[in-house]
Amino acid sequence: MDPKRLSSSSQQQVRLRIKRTKREWRPLEDRSCTDLPWFLLFTVFCVGMGSICGFTIVTGGAARLVFGYDSYGNTCGQRNELIEGVRLSGLDHTDRKFVFFLDPCNIDIVQRKIKSLALCVSLCPSEEMKTYQDLKRFAMLNGSELCSYELAGHKYPGLPERFSKCPKLPVPPSKPLPVFNRCTPVDISCYAKFAEAVVTFVGDHSVLHRLIAGVAASKEIIIGLCVLALVLSMILMVIIRYISAVLVWILTSLVVLGSLAGTSVLWWLYIDHRLYGNDTSTKLKEDLREEPKEELEVRRDSGQALLVYAVAATVFTIILLLLMLFMRKRVALTIALFHVAGKVFLHLPLLSLQPFVTFLALLLFWIYWILVLLFLGTSGNPVQNEETALTEFRLTGPLQYLTWYHAVGLIWITEFILACQQMTVAGAVVTYYFTRDKNRLPVTPILSSVVRLVRYHLGTVAKGAFIITLVKIPRLFLMYIHNQLKGKENACARCMLKTCICCLWCLEKCLNYLNQNAYAATAINSTSFCTSARDAFVILVENALRVATINAIGDFVLFLGKILIVTSTAFAGVLLLNYQRDYAEWLLPLVIVCLFSFLVAHCFLSIFEIVVDVLFLCFAIDTKYNDGTPGKEFFMDKALMEFVESSRRLERAAKSGRSRVKEAVSEGAEMKPMAPGTSSA
Repeated sequence: MDPKRLSSSSQQQVRLRIKRTKREWRPLEDRSCTDLPWFLLFTVFCVGMGSICGFTIVTGGAARLVFGYDSYGNTCGQRNELIEGVRLSGLDHTDRKFVFFLDPCNIDIVQRKIKSLALCVSLCPSEEMKTYQDLKRFAMLNGSELCSYELAGHKYPGLPERFSKCPKLPVPPSKPLPVFNRCTPVDISCYAKFAEAVVTFVGDHSVLHRLIAGVAASKEIIIGLCVLALVLSMILMVIIRYISAVLVWILTSLVVLGSLAGTSVLWWLYIDHRLYGNDTSTKLKEDLREEPKEELEVRRDSGQALLVYAVAATVFTIILLLLMLFMRKRVALTIALFHVAGKVFLHLPLLSLQPFVTFLALLLFWIYWILVLLFLGTSGNPVQNEETALTEFRLTGPLQYLTWYHAVGLIWITEFILACQQMTVAGAVVTYYFTRDKNRLPVTPILSSVVRLVRYHLGTVAKGAFIITLVKIPRLFLMYIHNQLKGKENACARCMLKTCICCLWCLEKCLNYLNQNAYAATAINSTSFCTSARDAFVILVENALRVATINAIGDFVLFLGKILIVTSTAFAGVLLLNYQRDYAEWLLPLVIVCLFSFLVAHCFLSIFEIVVDVLFLCFAIDTKYNDGTPGKEFFMDKALMEFVESSRRLERAAKSGRSRVKEAVSEGAEMKPMAPGTSSA
């Protein structure tokens, strides 16, 4: 073979490789697994979370939580093994299935746990017992001994240990909990102290009972109003594209007028203060007392403060007006994106169900996490409490770090579920945008996006969620330190802690926004997380003013939508709950309805916000790599196409105006009169 040909072919291959390595956006062309090592790492981490649950079940923590255990380490309803060094352990409690507390009102408010001696009994007392004869009679008739195990039931009235090892009289009637086999007093008034440690306003039992009665009496109205909030949120996502233009321009006008009015008022106050201060100072100079000097200093300081405020407001107003001047053309893009987002929800109605799916997944995971945490609380080795001499189960040694591992799992897996929602929505919107013929969309784009996520991009989602976790854990740790040291640290330390918390919070919000765009870039190109984040960041930086406009104006419009839903639901609630004549009775139902309506509106409009952000990224990519010529046709919707055409017309008009000015200047230079004494050739 000719070496020259070989060298030329190898050079062509090198050029092709260089061309391939150069990043280009290839919407929906091919798919491959991304960030596979992170998927394996996340899988191993989840296996570790499952192993913690298995450990608690195998070591008896789950059984002790469900069936309960006495103060000697015996699990109720089971045959127990002897614990070395613990008396009365290793008993057979097969017939004793319920946990009974001798003094259920002996509660440690700080630790939030019952400090009473606990026993396993075969039956909870169903009637009040006022004397030790009643305890003896209950033990003889039902075979359920309510005093410590070493005391015989027929000797209760005469035993000297009855005051410390028998229940505190009178013994209230109790019944076992539905799932957890604990004897709980029917009258829970003795838990008022414990409730006050959690909720401080429970002191007035009459108010609490009236509020609960109001909720119980209005439960049908509450459910109906919650459904109303749900319907209003779904309707608003569709019609917001028609009212977005009005909202955006009203908002812009109010912001400009408000800043101008505020600045004018500050300057008017400063001028009025100067005039009034001068008149007062001339009068006070005539007075020879020492007190006016202090008043003069106070007035001088207040005048300087007003001057500083007025200057700062003026600078802010000027910057705001300049930003509005530069961004006025980009407001139309926000309106167009809202319009297209409304169309997306019409073509992809299953997007409206995405908040329900995410909430259900989070709810199931949180329930599992809380159960395992409770299992961990009853797992470990038996340890005797030095103060009460009661046996407790605690994790010791390396096992105590299982709780920290479990806590990290709460944050990472929660962020993973939220990231899966973002990736699913981004995949569906990308499919919609980059499909020119909308009639050829998949039957269910949202389900197709879920399949692509599970098949290719779980590693990318796990990596993005882990980055958020790395920022969130230090912030939560600093917040915990700040709460523990409240009132003890000095002003400098408090300021530094608050500054660090605010910085981490801002960093978390920025990373959340960048992650969301990285997921959209992965859905377009099927690239790894870091590559997608870099490409999305470059696009966002190139369109920084547009991004600022969409985030500022778009977020405020969506916030107004949330307020609209809450106020509409609250107004309907006032009309319906007005039949409840007592104000205290329907105040709590109205608060519940308002909170739920805001939560529902936030969930749905957050999906709308994700759709708008993904549409903007797709639009920026489309306008960067396509120009509408044959072979480079736009993918965008008609509303966005109209925005592009209007922008091009404005650019052409500006260019033609500049060219006319140049021609006029050049013509003027040519027609200058010649100097005297010269003649044309």
